[in-house]
Amino acid sequence: MLWIILVAIVLAAVVVIGYIGFYNGLVRSRNWTAEAWSQIDVQLKRRNDLIPNLVETVKGYAKHEQATLENVIAKRNQLAQVPSDDHEQTMAVSNQLSAGLKDIFALSESYPDLKANQQFGQLMDELTNTENKIAYARQLYNSSAVNYNNKIQTFPGNVLAPAHNFQKIDYLATPETEKTAPKVSF
Repeated sequence: MLWIILVAIVLAAVVVIGYIGFYNGLVRSRNWTAEAWSQIDVQLKRRNDLIPNLVETVKGYAKHEQATLENVIAKRNQLAQVPSDDHEQTMAVSNQLSAGLKDIFALSESYPDLKANQQFGQLMDELTNTENKIAYARQLYNSSAVNYNNKIQTFPGNVLAPAHNFQKIDYLATPETEKTAPKVSF
């Protein structure tokens, strides 16, 4: 009789410890995903801080390219207005801003003096570096989201996660415009 009670206590302890461990793992995964998103947010802010300097540098050389510059500033301002918890809209506006920055980079080909400007070159390098960091942060976010979603969608997570309101996290998708291969001609 004593053995039965002892086995029941040990089994109950194993179940409780397992439950606590699994719950803590879900929380850690969710927090890693949130931290990965914050890395994207940090890089987006860094890019937004660099844009006014780039625009001011370009203005002096490309006065008749005002529409391109205004578009980039408008997207930057729009991005600043997006609620911090709206990841989908943040990335949509960010992708539009990236396209506008590519247009500004292309301007340097039309303006040799601008291309030779040391400040413009440094800003382009900084923005290119930041765009690369954003791309890496997006990959990290998606990897964290996969790990988290796997935990809540497989057993025992699919049973325990709904009881604690763990929700599936959407991945960041590549915009359709970036999926098409550029045309290269010689």
